[in-house]
Amino acid sequence: MKNQTKKIYGSIVLTLLIIFLLAGCANSAEEGTTTVSETNNREVHKNNDLEKTPSSNTPSKGKTGESKDASSEDNAEKDTLSNYSTEEIEYARIWLQLGSIKDVEELNIRHISAETPLNPDDETSASYPEDVIQLSGSRLVAGSVTYSSNGDGTINVYNIPLRWDGNYPVGEDFYKDLIKNTELVRVDKGEDNKISALINKMNTL
Repeated sequence: MKNQTKKIYGSIVLTLLIIFLLAGCANSAEEGTTTVSETNNREVHKNNDLEKTPSSNTPSKGKTGESKDASSEDNAEKDTLSNYSTEEIEYARIWLQLGSIKDVEELNIRHISAETPLNPDDETSASYPEDVIQLSGSRLVAGSVTYSSNGDGTINVYNIPLRWDGNYPVGEDFYKDLIKNTELVRVDKGEDNKISALINKMNTL
């Protein structure tokens, strides 16, 4: 009888151990599943965040728009002045910058060769040391601009009047001082529509 009781007791203990072992394994499996699930969720969120973040190499719409606008302005400038020569554009820019009256009815262009006297009415006049251009309006009040181009966006401006007034002769030194005191001026780009309008009023003498 005692032996039978021991066997029954032993079976009960073994069964309980098996139950405890099975319960422990089940808990471990659930914890492992939870850990894997949380890890997968973190990876999914991380990938979503990366997709939402804009690449630093992708140009912004604003910059693209600005580039297109600048390009359009350059093309518009070329189209506006494409029918005119470099000389015509230069004359217009210089007059719009230095002319006494900008809006003239007519812009006269006169080419003066080197060795031409500054004042043909004075026998003591010195001569131009280089070829020059003289721009003038149709009226004396519009003034004039006499210059030579340096070919680099700058010009040498001579302080020569369109019409000489006074008593002659005044002496060669007076004219030499005028030549010596030429002014170096950088020519502004100006506005294309004004340049175009002025070119249409040009008259070469």
